[in-house]
Amino acid sequence: MNSESTIFIVIYLFTLLSAALEMVPISVAALLGAFLTVWFGLSYGVFTYEEATTFIDIKILGLLIGTMIVFEVAYRSGLFRLMALYAIKISGGDPRLLFIFVCLTSAMVSMFLSDSTALLMIAAAATTISKFMDQNPAPYVVSAAIMVNLGGTSTLIGSVSNMVIGVNAGMSFTEFVTYLAPCEFILWALTMAVLYSMYKRALGKKKVVPTYDPWESVKDRGLFNKSALLLVLFLGLFIVHDRLNLSPEAVALGCAVLALSLSNLDPSDIFRSLDWETIFFLSGFSIIVKGLEGTGLLANLSQSFLKVSGNNPIFATVIMLWMSGLASSVVSNIAVALTFAPMIQEIHGLNTSALWSALVLGTNLGGAATPMSGVVVVMAMNTLKREGTTVSFGEFTKVGSLTTLIQLGFSTIYLILRFGLVG
Repeated sequence: MNSESTIFIVIYLFTLLSAALEMVPISVAALLGAFLTVWFGLSYGVFTYEEATTFIDIKILGLLIGTMIVFEVAYRSGLFRLMALYAIKISGGDPRLLFIFVCLTSAMVSMFLSDSTALLMIAAAATTISKFMDQNPAPYVVSAAIMVNLGGTSTLIGSVSNMVIGVNAGMSFTEFVTYLAPCEFILWALTMAVLYSMYKRALGKKKVVPTYDPWESVKDRGLFNKSALLLVLFLGLFIVHDRLNLSPEAVALGCAVLALSLSNLDPSDIFRSLDWETIFFLSGFSIIVKGLEGTGLLANLSQSFLKVSGNNPIFATVIMLWMSGLASSVVSNIAVALTFAPMIQEIHGLNTSALWSALVLGTNLGGAATPMSGVVVVMAMNTLKREGTTVSFGEFTKVGSLTTLIQLGFSTIYLILRFGLVG
């Protein structure tokens, strides 16, 4: 290992440590790490200044900011509050039913929408539910983040890492579903059972729900109707955007402009309400990961897989699953997908469908192990922070790591049986 690789590893670990110990806010830790990455990267000639300017993906930022604007307008219209009030009314005030409702909805929505979009939607409803029921929002929001991370596993458009893998593997939407949907649905049940067992005491007791009309919470019917139509348009375009030759960020930013234009709300007030900490964290951490990639360290690690796995299909599939899963718990799952995909393309004589499926499961399941695993977890933590509830690094890691290990354990058995790797 050369000195450049060592420096970037130290920067990465320093960022993780400073965030874990809460020495500085998580966004500041990422920005500080990004600054050091660029400084040393330019000093040692690992990359040029022009290359460094491309480290932040403007498309991802456009998608994130556009989505935030659309859902901020929808939130102010009372749309999410109405949905939450109906959920409370239907559940009869039973926190167990509400918890299951939040978990299932999180997973189902994220099958077809980006994780960040799904989390924004569910978190808004979950915090409204907890306020109305006078309960701690942490069990709902943390569980929503874990289920959102799990929910997009079996679809080609379920996550960015899925798109990377699907394109490199030449897998269609149907193949994704055929290979992975049975595993995902069983994981839903297992994960919800684990989450419920961990949070059942924090959910509180059933409360008597007073008689009320949920529509009384809507103050501006005009804004509500516009927001509802805009949200339907937004979600519809996301589902069919590829058929219309529209990019996801174009859909998000276009709908954001429509939302600002039709809502008659103060744009500056909307902009101030955006989750800028998440935006800056995403930007800074992207630069840190690019620095690691620039040294060739990640590529060298992936090549070691070929020597270790040999030609044993079970061994190769299990190693791929756990390596990508554990790596995605500390490194961006997009970077993991980009690193491992070319390696699988060079493998011959093994069941590559099993290897691609293992990579899909690993990169997705590892994304909610710790607060540093992915942007969805960061968004959930920041949502709770804005609501006045703090979930520490250790508290989330306890829940996230347990669910991740159980998910990876079951996925190991599933892959071996699904692809007939025994014998």
